[in-house]
Amino acid sequence: MAGSYSLLPPAMRVRAKIMQIIREEIDRIGGQEFLLPVLHPAEPWQQSGRWNLIGEELFRLTDRKDADLCLAMTHEEIFTTLALELNSYKQLPQLWYQIQTKLRDEPRPKSGVLRVREFTMKDSYSFDVDEAGLDRAFRNHYEAYKRIFDRLGMDSIAVEASSGMMGGAGSVEFMVRSDAGEDWIVLCSAGDYSSNVETATSVLAPIEDPVSAPLEKFPTPGVRTIKALEDFEGGAPADRQIKSLFYLVGEELVIVLMRGDHSLAEQKLLDGLSVIEARPATADEIFAAVGAHPGSLGAVGVDGYRIVADRGLEGRVGMTTGANEDDFHLRNVDITRDISVDDWLDLREVVAGEPCVNCGKPLEVDKTIEIGHIFKLGRRYSEPFGAAVLDENGKATAMFMGSYGIGVERNMAAVVEVNHDDKGIVWPMNVAPYEVVVTVLRPEDADTMAAASRIYEGLRADGVDVILDDRKERPGVKFADAELVGFPLRVTVGPRGVESGLFELVTRATSVVEEVPADELVAVILDRVMAAKQ
Repeated sequence: MAGSYSLLPPAMRVRAKIMQIIREEIDRIGGQEFLLPVLHPAEPWQQSGRWNLIGEELFRLTDRKDADLCLAMTHEEIFTTLALELNSYKQLPQLWYQIQTKLRDEPRPKSGVLRVREFTMKDSYSFDVDEAGLDRAFRNHYEAYKRIFDRLGMDSIAVEASSGMMGGAGSVEFMVRSDAGEDWIVLCSAGDYSSNVETATSVLAPIEDPVSAPLEKFPTPGVRTIKALEDFEGGAPADRQIKSLFYLVGEELVIVLMRGDHSLAEQKLLDGLSVIEARPATADEIFAAVGAHPGSLGAVGVDGYRIVADRGLEGRVGMTTGANEDDFHLRNVDITRDISVDDWLDLREVVAGEPCVNCGKPLEVDKTIEIGHIFKLGRRYSEPFGAAVLDENGKATAMFMGSYGIGVERNMAAVVEVNHDDKGIVWPMNVAPYEVVVTVLRPEDADTMAAASRIYEGLRADGVDVILDDRKERPGVKFADAELVGFPLRVTVGPRGVESGLFELVTRATSVVEEVPADELVAVILDRVMAAKQ
């Protein structure tokens, strides 16, 4: 079914190598490995408040006794429950992790194993007595993640990000550029700013407004879009229009105001309202609230609904917006005078070319895959669970927590997306299912097969991951398969090589072909493999 995949033997080998690299780097910063259950009782999730905060992505079920249960999409609640065993600052810091199955009722599974409903994640959790300790744990994970992705053969980019349903004081995502991605990041061309587009900001060019004038209602028959109002005689350019978006947050209708030429970054709205989910209101829901349809909406004179506005509209004068009457608009809108804004938020989606907030240089927008995410949770979970220790003065203090995730199969897919060509995969040596393939051209020839077997066994004895291709297939088929699967090195063994004592060694990443003496071949390959793993 959509979002549920079987892994075949080569994938299992890649997966195991990725997991081993992750283990080595998390162990290196003091991690201890656990294994927590995937099936959870509802109570811990209710205690944290996420049972009701998280929507349909959380798989919920009941057992034969009608007890509410859920399937783990993450493990903050359960690791925090374990942390109740800690009682003194002398037991801190702690760093616990697992590599375990996660399940999410993903609404749009797609892109192979990049977005699925069942996957494996390394999730680690740090526990510290103070914020300085959390900062150290966060920094240690940051460096460990950079090393992990470097060893996986990916050039990762760390960006500021939204904490979303995790909560807490801040987070950093690790991204890799790829056309197969579905995340967009914003980077300064000078290198001093990076952020997910969901949280990015930029400098807005100043606009000189006219002197405030009385409101004027005017007919706009058939005008339903920003562009149509721009082209309408007596209309207004997009940067002088107020776009009114109606969202339902739970049962509450919220009116969101944007400049006409700006797009809403929906995650900014969720973060600004401190909610997990919101959806655009339907045309019928909007009409029931204000008596007009989309295209003629506004917030002038509106009472009884929460109004949030993007900071790009703050203080603007001489604006045009819908009159909340079909086929009519209002001009000369003075935001301060005419609209009762409840909250001013940064809601605008940054676009390429806008100035950086740090240096003013143009910003770039790149398509990426998320490969890791680290969070400063602070006391978001420790306080509701009562996860506290006694400090140096004997006073109970809630622990400071961090949460750090890497999706295993997602990283496997990301490695392929950034390491391939038109012939197939180009596996980095560290994670290749096999580092070397010995391709036998005439397996029925006894001398050829004997030579191939000697090379194969010699490499195995030196700890090289090697596979022997002794299928009765044409050489072209075997070569194409080796390139498709992406073995980093290929040795060709045939009667001609046996006779000459020289065997062909091909490097997949560069397509470089060499002839290596038979008695040097194993040593040369071992050196190449070890060098590539540095």
